[in-house]
Amino acid sequence: MLTIYRRHRQDCQHRSAGRKYRRCRCPIWVDGFLEGQEIRKTLDTADWQKAQDKIREWEAQGSEPQNAAESITIEQAGEKFIADANARKLNDSTIYKYNLLFKQTKSFAQKHGLRYLKELDLQTLDEFRTDWKDGPRSSLKKLERLRAFLRFCERRKWIDWNPALDLKAPKIANRPTLPFTREEMLKILAALDKYAEKAGIVGAQRLRAFVLLLRYSGMRIGDAVQCGPERIKGSKLFLYTQKTGVAVQCILPDFVIREIDAAPRKSEKFFFWTGESKLRTAVSIWQRSLQSLFELADVQGGHAHRFRDTFAVELLLAGVPLERVSVLLGHQSMRITERHYSPWVRSRQEQLEADLQRAWSEDPVALMQTNGVRIQ
Repeated sequence: MLTIYRRHRQDCQHRSAGRKYRRCRCPIWVDGFLEGQEIRKTLDTADWQKAQDKIREWEAQGSEPQNAAESITIEQAGEKFIADANARKLNDSTIYKYNLLFKQTKSFAQKHGLRYLKELDLQTLDEFRTDWKDGPRSSLKKLERLRAFLRFCERRKWIDWNPALDLKAPKIANRPTLPFTREEMLKILAALDKYAEKAGIVGAQRLRAFVLLLRYSGMRIGDAVQCGPERIKGSKLFLYTQKTGVAVQCILPDFVIREIDAAPRKSEKFFFWTGESKLRTAVSIWQRSLQSLFELADVQGGHAHRFRDTFAVELLLAGVPLERVSVLLGHQSMRITERHYSPWVRSRQEQLEADLQRAWSEDPVALMQTNGVRIQ
């Protein structure tokens, strides 16, 4: 027979009420014999009703169920999460970032003598986060990954709740969008001749095609590296399929198509990737090539994502509605587009006012009024 009781803490004001007192929040323990086996342990709850229900379940089964939260380790949970991520076909870059998180978590656990998943409570996660050396934005992304991992564990009943939800997110200052100016774009393209002297004509041809694809498609660098011939039909580049099943395509200028066709391909399947290495490795190689080009062009702060910003901003300045730009960028919500590009939407209003000023300066009626001629 099993008996539950309160194990009062030393500072509990109800200690004198005895072990059967129900109204405090001290932990509940169980003591007794079940099928001849002695049991004396905490039930990991302060709720008397939950404790009674658990004991009834044990007595009905005739044995104590294995506690998954106790048996599964932090390392085992991480391995199961990565296996699930691979089964869901997440991007290699995403899985790589989760592996980095688990590597850091494992190091922290070894340092503090932690082994089991249930030991990652809120206080422990507070200490874990103090070890992060990331900036605010990277710290926020890491926190999101930590929450996703513990949510995965919670849904599998390995832990009772997700303590990472109570970690406050760092304050992020929105970074201004920095598209390349038209002068910078011309300097970048002109610097390809210097790049050819350094890396050869073939390398310069590929890099020219790569730069033009980034600029006129708005693709992220990883997507551009994976781009292959099957995605281009005529002048249309397939970007992605919306949840409604509608394909989103981007019209590429004819000269961009010609440059892509003229550049020697890395493989039959991809324009800019052999397909043999990891995608992350190929992206790193292209990033280094772009950095060399930016240095030759004397463009400060250049990076691949600025081509995507340039694509979006030039469309907005040309009068393309924000919601359509959002679709081309593949944003899940127009709020994301608005947050990053709202300053450039306002600049369209300034452009409109300048256009009106120019139009009024050529209007015959306005000219007569300016010159003091009264219309009869």
